[in-house]
Formats: sequence, C-alpha cells, structure tokens
Amino acid sequence: MQSQLCMPSLPSARKKMQVGTVSGHTKRSLARAFAQFTRAADSLEKSYGQLQAEVLRLRFELEETNRDLARSLEENARVRGYLGRILQELPCGVLVADADGRVRMANAEAYRLMGVDGGIAADAAPEARDFAEKLVARGALQLEAGAASGAPTTEKIPGELAAELEWEYERADGKRLIGVSCAVLSDGEGRSTERAFLLRDITDERRAAAEREAARRRDSLAQMAAVLAHEIRNPLGSLELFAGLLADAASEQPDLRRWTDHIQAGLRQLSATVNNVLQFHSQAPADLQAVNLAVLLRDAVEFLRPLARQGGLRIDLVNGIGEVTIAADPHRLRQVVFNLALNAFRAMSKGGIFTIRLDWAAEGQGRAVQLEFVDDGCGMPTEMAAQILEISAMPCAANLGLGLAVCRGVVEQHGGTLRLASVLKQGTTFSVVLPCGGGEA
Repeated sequence: MQSQLCMPSLPSARKKMQVGTVSGHTKRSLARAFAQFTRAADSLEKSYGQLQAEVLRLRFELEETNRDLARSLEENARVRGYLGRILQELPCGVLVADADGRVRMANAEAYRLMGVDGGIAADAAPEARDFAEKLVARGALQLEAGAASGAPTTEKIPGELAAELEWEYERADGKRLIGVSCAVLSDGEGRSTERAFLLRDITDERRAAAEREAARRRDSLAQMAAVLAHEIRNPLGSLELFAGLLADAASEQPDLRRWTDHIQAGLRQLSATVNNVLQFHSQAPADLQAVNLAVLLRDAVEFLRPLARQGGLRIDLVNGIGEVTIAADPHRLRQVVFNLALNAFRAMSKGGIFTIRLDWAAEGQGRAVQLEFVDDGCGMPTEMAAQILEISAMPCAANLGLGLAVCRGVVEQHGGTLRLASVLKQGTTFSVVLPCGGGEA
C-alpha cells in the first residue's frame, strides 16, 4: 500500500514500454538458465546412466564372485570330507597333537590300536583322549631321548618322519607291539606347532620275522644234520656188514649171539635214524620200479628180527594175497616198514607181538593193496590219534617222531594213503594203502 503511494506516477505509455523491456531481459536470462539447466540435466542423466551401468556391472561381478566363493566353499567342504574319509579309513593310526601334547585329531584306527573306542578327539570319550595324550607324551619323551643319544629325530627337519619306535603294552585282547613314528608340523614360518604320530600294529610282523628266523635256523640245522648223516652213513654200512659176519660166526654160540643181536639192533636203529634224516630233507622224486611186495616184506622182517629179539618181542608176517608186484621205490618203501616197526617196538613191552598183514584194500581187489602194522602196545587216546598224522606233516614233526613224518611223505609220493587207529592200553594199527602197478606175479 505504501509502495503504491511512493511510486511516482508515469504516463501509461511509458509504463507499457518499461514492462516490455524487463520481460525480454528476463526471458533471455531464463532461456540461458534453462539451457544451462538442460545441459546440467543432460550431464546428470548421462552420469546417472553411467552410474547405473557401473552398479549393474559391479552387481554382476559380485554375483559371479559369490558364485565362485560358493563353489570354492563347496569344493573345500568336499575335499575336507574326502580327506576326512581317507584319514578314517587309513590302515595305520594317525594322531595329531599340539605343542602342549593335547590330541587335536585322531582316526578310528589309532584308537583301535590303543584298545579304546573313539574317533576324532573332540568326539572321543575322555578316557580315550587321556590314553592318547599319554601315548603322545611318551612318544615325545622317547623322541627327545633319541635326540639326546644322537638318534635321528624330526626336530631338525619339520615334516620328516623320525625312526620308528616300538611300544609294547597290554591290551584287552593281549599284548601288542605298536610301531610309533612322528613328524613335526610347521606353521609355514619354520615354527613347530604340532606333531603328527603314525601308529601301526607290528605284532604280526615281528612274529613273522621271528618265525622266518626260526625257519632259517631250522634249515641250517637240517643242512648240518644231512651232512652229518651222510658222513655217518658210510662207516655205518661197514659196521653192519661186520656185525652180520659176527652174527653168522656166532650162530652156534647162544651167549655170543645175544651180544651180536644187540650190536645189530643198535646199528640198524642208527641206520634207520640216518635214513630218516636224509629222507626228511630230500626233495628228490621217488625212483619207481616193479617191486615184489611179498619179497620186500620178508627181507624187512628178517632185518628187524635182531631188534625184536633184543626187546623180547615177536614179529608175525601174514600174507593174504601171495606174491604181488607194485610200482614203488624199494628203498623208501622199506624205510616205511622200518619206521612203523620201530614205533611199534617202542610202544610194546616184553612178550608183545607185532604183526604185519598184506591184503587187498577195500577200495577194490586188484587195484590197491593194504599193509597193516599192528602192535599190542600202550596205544593212545582217540583225539591224539586223530591229530598225530596232521601234526607229523608240519616242519616241527621231529618233535613227534621223525619216522612218522617220513612215512607220510613216502606214502604220498607213491600215491597212497596212511591211516591210524589206536585204542588206549590196547594197541595201535597203521594202515598203508598203495595202488597196484603190476597185478599178481
């Protein structure tokens, strides 16, 4: 209201001219401002478009990175699971302990070897962890003791396994021997942070090594025994010949004949032992030829008579088939007769009767013959009789009588079978079944 009063009054034409002038200037200013605004808007729109494109690119990159990370995590989980399965299925025990001796990880085999049920240390029973940590502490002490004595350890080179130590302990299923080796794990900067212990059961390995050593010694003794048997065999033949001449010369003198019987009996037992040693350790095949079995048995009985007379025993030969020829090695078959007869003589007392029977085998007349060696000695329990032939086939058969092992081997070389029947305090019967090679003579 006041402004209207103060404004000087102008002519209406002047007023129109001034208003038109101001409006044109304003329009130009506004046009320039609008043009600048338009350029700024275009620039902002362009920048906004670039920003949107950059955001979209970063979003795609982030999504791709997330996908790679997810794949990596999945792969890591798969690898961890795979390595975990390998760890649990390893045939040796694995224990990982930190620098303070606390078990961080152990597989099932490690706890099985220690005789306790468990798994990974975090899930294992407290007694299992305690047991494992005692083992770790003991292994660490042994490693340090080895280092003090100059033995190689893993303290010098991280990751290298120490020489295996043996640890013997009582487990629920008996005494076991465990091999323990250790490797020091580093953190990448050379600092020792953890120890990995490898455990394996070496009980059977040590037992097998001991058995191999025992077998080697037995072989050495067997070779020595074979050499000695060969050396004894030569003069023994001469002694048997001279003893036979003495027996013939003393046939009319009962007192001298008694002494010659003792000499012949001792020499023939020694001869049988020497032949058993040579036969037991000989792998040569049998020299098969046509053998008249009846003649071989008669000669064997005459050879055994001095031994029987020395023990006050009687030998009976019962031939139920007459003359028969088979394919056999006469020397080895004669050794079977001697060995079974000597076993019978040892089981019999004075006045006993030892019977050798020859007949057709039950398998079929004409196809096989059967020899029975029957004594009326002390016999043996039924369970022992069932096992003695199986035991005689073992390398340690000498403990049960080398002669029986030789008999079994010779009979099997001839394609026959050896059977045993015995009754305690009544006697024993050995049956030898041999295939025929020529039928009746």
